[in-house]
Amino acid sequence: MIRLARLLLCLLAAVCAAQAARAQAPADFYRGKTVSLFVGYPPGGGYDVYARAIARHMGAFIPGKPGMVVRNQPGAASLTFANELYNTHPRDGTVFGTFARSVPMDRLLGRPATHFDPVQFNWIGSANAEVSICTVWHGLGIASVEDFMSRPIVFGANAPGSESDVYPTILNNLLGAKFRVVTGYPGTNDLMMAMERGETQGRCGMTWSAFKSTMPEWVRDRKVYVALQFAIEKHPELPDVPMVTELARNAKEKHALELILAGQAMGRPFVAPPRTPPDRVEALRRAFDATFRDPAFLAEAERLGLEIHAVSGERLQTIVEAMFNQPREVIEAARDAIESPRGR
Repeated sequence: MIRLARLLLCLLAAVCAAQAARAQAPADFYRGKTVSLFVGYPPGGGYDVYARAIARHMGAFIPGKPGMVVRNQPGAASLTFANELYNTHPRDGTVFGTFARSVPMDRLLGRPATHFDPVQFNWIGSANAEVSICTVWHGLGIASVEDFMSRPIVFGANAPGSESDVYPTILNNLLGAKFRVVTGYPGTNDLMMAMERGETQGRCGMTWSAFKSTMPEWVRDRKVYVALQFAIEKHPELPDVPMVTELARNAKEKHALELILAGQAMGRPFVAPPRTPPDRVEALRRAFDATFRDPAFLAEAERLGLEIHAVSGERLQTIVEAMFNQPREVIEAARDAIESPRGR
């Protein structure tokens, strides 16, 4: 009798466990909830525009069809959000977000205030693989990369360590330019207004796709000269603009630049916190992929001028892991290019 009672209790426990597992299936979990999509920048910039377009469509592809809301959490060129996503935001699948594609490199190169391990993040996907550009205001009269590299141009930037700060710094430290970088501009719009007002003369680190979509009149009216591409491959719309790797004078410089540029394949990354339940990570990844096949989303992206070339979460995870497996001498050369004070 006692043995029978124990067997019944075991069976009951198994049934309860199975019911609990079913209750936590992604569709059951997400039904009636709201998923927060955070942006590590102020409203209006490229990361924000992509996130809002995605949020308007992605909820329909998440099991249970939750609502989605975009929340901006700017600070330190998105580093504030990256830290909080890793350390304090909920890990239950109701939060994910986007930060600068340079964030993994910040950690790899030992930059201060990087309180996260990029490999432990759950990478959901990227809207595209990006080509970043360096631009200067048309009034400077620069018409070649040789002119560009020889002039003491003043560049505006977000926080120290942001791409707008790092890219002109690399040109100084690794390739001998003599640029001055002024940090402290909160967002993309602030940087563009500073150029227009004459406070600064150039800006590096903005992607070509974001530049086209947010400043189409500047493209049309040739308000800036596009001097360089920071990319592994040239953008097809910029065939005559040299890549920064073409300026490398030796193999060491070239390998350091290639490591720094690895993040360009991450374009507009979307990331969930570490230790998010695997089935919910899977649900978010597949919903992200489905969004980028959705005709309604693609039509909206075209209207907004957003460049779309989705990269899967699994691919991003592989890229990040490969970055952290580079030889020490390559990492040190990249760190010297970014961190050395020479030319600042």
